[in-house]
Amino acid sequence: MANDVESITAQIDEISAEVRELFGDLSAEQLNWRPAPESWSVAQCLEHLIRSNEEFYPEFDQLAAGTRKNTLWQSISPLSGIAGAFLVKTLKTDRQKVKTNQKMTPPSELGGDIVDRFVRHQSELKQKVTSIAGADWNKVVLTSPFVKIMTYRLATGLQAVIEHERRHVRQAKRVVESEGFPK
Repeated sequence: MANDVESITAQIDEISAEVRELFGDLSAEQLNWRPAPESWSVAQCLEHLIRSNEEFYPEFDQLAAGTRKNTLWQSISPLSGIAGAFLVKTLKTDRQKVKTNQKMTPPSELGGDIVDRFVRHQSELKQKVTSIAGADWNKVVLTSPFVKIMTYRLATGLQAVIEHERRHVRQAKRVVESEGFPK
């Protein structure tokens, strides 16, 4: 999937449309409702995605400006192919729960505008992806902003962003389908 800007941006659009369709008519109370104290609400799932994606923006901006180069570790890491494939595979399933980095943990109450904010964020994400179309997505290696030893190729990292979004949209959908969800 080298430099498949159209595919990535189309998937971002699909996710945006799905979020708008599934959650766009929910009230602030419904968006912030949680099935259990340790569970996330729809709003928290969406806020988490915004925060997580924004962690990649500095690297995307450097790539777009032509000022970014792989570090030595990124150039020699034997993990890049394996880690990226493992990450994407893990994100495609909901079997394994992953502890969220504290920085990415959303607040417990969010405004009722979270769906609109998420959709705006998606437009911004599409612009970032389009801006890095000229980079070699198979040679550029990213270091995870969450697990500093984990490296993966940009093409795989972008697919991981998509799968991460899909995973949390599925999670938010399960919230709406939960017993006790306010109608």
